This record gives sequence, structure tokens and C-alpha cells, in this order.
Amino acid sequence: MSYFSRLTDIVTCNLTQLLKNAADPVIEIEQIIAEMKEGIAGANRSVKTAITNKQAIQKELQEHQEQISQWKEAAKNALAAGEEVEARNSLVRKKEIEDLMAGLEQQHAAALATCEHLTTTLHALEARLAEAKRKQLELTDSHGLSESPAQATSEAPASASSLSPSRSEQIESELAALKRELDQS
Repeated sequence: MSYFSRLTDIVTCNLTQLLKNAADPVIEIEQIIAEMKEGIAGANRSVKTAITNKQAIQKELQEHQEQISQWKEAAKNALAAGEEVEARNSLVRKKEIEDLMAGLEQQHAAALATCEHLTTTLHALEARLAEAKRKQLELTDSHGLSESPAQATSEAPASASSLSPSRSEQIESELAALKRELDQS
């Protein structure tokens, strides 16, 4: 049985409600976790693609900025040499690239927004998966089932050490702020 048709279904799901009507909640939570992992794998691919697209647009913007400088310099040189027609042509090329850059800047802004949205969604999915893994541990404990040490380790909820570097940095920063807050009080 498929529980989730979209990634937003994972973020908005109520695990307790899903498991309430299940014939075997332990088996159901395993299936739910497997689907969540598939969703997260897809979300990871989407985030990587969005980052690659954003970087490609940034690179293209930088290249065009360099071309603008070159065409402006070419116009100055042509004008200094008394070639006004050539200077005008160089400025026309410069203006074309500026127009192109205006469109690319809009694409870059959209790529940034997409990247941020996908990253936020990925973090929400990871949080929901961690919740599902905690629920799985509760269920296995309450049903008197014991897991093998390897399975328990591989299925353990996320810890600070298993988070992505940026998420780990955020946690460490927040922890340091809480320590400072406690020291001040």
C-alpha cells in the first residue's frame, strides 16, 4: 500500500492516525519509513539539481559581466582611435549582453528561491523520517520485539552526528547560544 503520493504528504502526515487503523503497526511503520526514504532520496536529487542550476546561472552571469567590461573597453579604444562606428557597434554588443543579463538575473533569483524551497522541504522530510523512526522504536518496544544490534543502529533516529554539515553547524550554533544564555542568567 502506498501511503504518499507527493512529498508534501510525508510532511503533513499524521503517523499516529496512519498507524491507528493498521492491522500490524510494526509492519506498517516499516513500509512508511521505506517510502519516506525513497522520498528523501528524490528530494536530495532535486536539491542537488537545483544547486547545480543555480551555480551554472551564476557562472554565466559572471562570464557576461566580463564580456560587458570587454565591450566597454573595446568601445573606449575604438573611440580613442577615432573609430566612432566601431565604438557604437561595441556599445550595441554591450547593451545586448546587459539585456541578456537582466533575464539571467531573474532566472538566478528563481533558482535561488527554488533551491531554498527544496532545501526547506528536504529538512522537513528528514524531520518527519526521524519522527517515524522514533515511532518505530516505540512500537517495537511496546510489542516486545527486539531488533538485532545492526538493525537498531541502522534504523536509529537521526542524531546530531548524522546530520548534514550545515544542519550540524546550525545545531552547534544554537547549542552555543543556549549555553551563553544559561551563563548570563
